[in-house]
Amino acid sequence: MDKAGKTVALDTLKGVFAESGAVIVTHYSGMTVAEMSKLRALLRKDGGQLKVVKNRLAKIALDGQGGDDAQALFQGPVAIAYAADPVSAAKAADEFAKDNSKFIIIGGVMGDVVLDASGVQALAKLPSLDQLRGKIVGLLQAPATKVAGVIQAPASQLARVVSAYASKDAA
Repeated sequence: MDKAGKTVALDTLKGVFAESGAVIVTHYSGMTVAEMSKLRALLRKDGGQLKVVKNRLAKIALDGQGGDDAQALFQGPVAIAYAADPVSAAKAADEFAKDNSKFIIIGGVMGDVVLDASGVQALAKLPSLDQLRGKIVGLLQAPATKVAGVIQAPASQLARVVSAYASKDAA
């Protein structure tokens, strides 16, 4: 790779580390192209990406973020999975790692926090941003539904009483 190519790759990686919710560091040694394509499709479905990186460039792009622990993650054949939502990349990587023994999760970087493999698995078990939004909307709608039910209850009871008197008088 020439110097201009390295500069572009470095700028791209700096953007990834700055803008991603979490960057999951993995080893992919021994995986086929079809398996990598399947993983990329799984990540893309949730708005994430997979990128094979050069360790030296990744360490420079970290720019001290996460300290020495983050630098130590980048050894061997490394690919990073990342997305704007910190949970979606971790979920997709964890799901793929369960079915593929060649794909190994090493750890992750979330801002200045460095996660080990178990930390990434814990992150993967959390609900995604869309799931959390759905729960919040449900919680906000539940009280309104209950209030509407309470308000309608006296009116419906009054209507039943009037109907009962009307049927009584008709009989």
